[in-house]
Amino acid sequence: MNPTRPIVLCFSGHDPSGGAGVQADIETIVSHRCHAASIITALTEQDSRNVKKLIPQQADDILRQTETLLGDFSIAAIKIGLIGHHETAQVLSRILRQCPGIPVVLDPVLAAGGGTELGGQRLLESVVEHLLPLTTLLTPNSQEARRLADSQDITDCGQSLRAKGADYVLITGTHEDSEQVHNRLFMPDDLNETFTWERLPNSYHGSGCTLASAAAALLAQGLDMFTAVNEAQEYTWQALAAAYLPGRGQHNPNRLFWMDT
Repeated sequence: MNPTRPIVLCFSGHDPSGGAGVQADIETIVSHRCHAASIITALTEQDSRNVKKLIPQQADDILRQTETLLGDFSIAAIKIGLIGHHETAQVLSRILRQCPGIPVVLDPVLAAGGGTELGGQRLLESVVEHLLPLTTLLTPNSQEARRLADSQDITDCGQSLRAKGADYVLITGTHEDSEQVHNRLFMPDDLNETFTWERLPNSYHGSGCTLASAAAALLAQGLDMFTAVNEAQEYTWQALAAAYLPGRGQHNPNRLFWMDT
């Protein structure tokens, strides 16, 4: 028996603590019965509390490694996380143009959970100019959405980010001061949907990576966008509800919670 698994190509940073970045992507993608191929965009010095140093990788190296993989693998979906440098955003745009028709999920990581800035103004502008027009699903939290759209109103943010090129925009509400978490999906034809989730008690490291990777894996499996977004949120909530504390900072989502049942 030689079962085939859809391949999800991830562009992610490396988090030595294992809470976010490429390890979060791999755990999530494997949990959805897909195969994770990974390109490291940046190394980091970090723990479960915060990022101390960001070390972007060379754009040319990222391009060559990706082209090597594309010559061998048939990619079913692409997930982009931590970018780290404006030149990386530009080379990712070049790569995406070589992959027409493949769904692209972009988690625009602009700051660490502990607050460290992971993308300045030049990177933000490169993401908007070079990547949003090639993005199928954008998954910013509310703070990232406001920075990318240069607006404080969440509805305006969603509409603006779609106008800048993203086909679908899911803005998560964990950073908002609300009793429950409200995630808003902005879709074509001015349609939008609000998903409401119970607010969990802790602070979590890698929740955005988990959500975006789950959505990418579900799209790779052939699900329609609305179903993929809904199921990705359900999976992420369950991973957060089963989270554990490996260090002295944020909790890690238990992305392998299904193994404990």
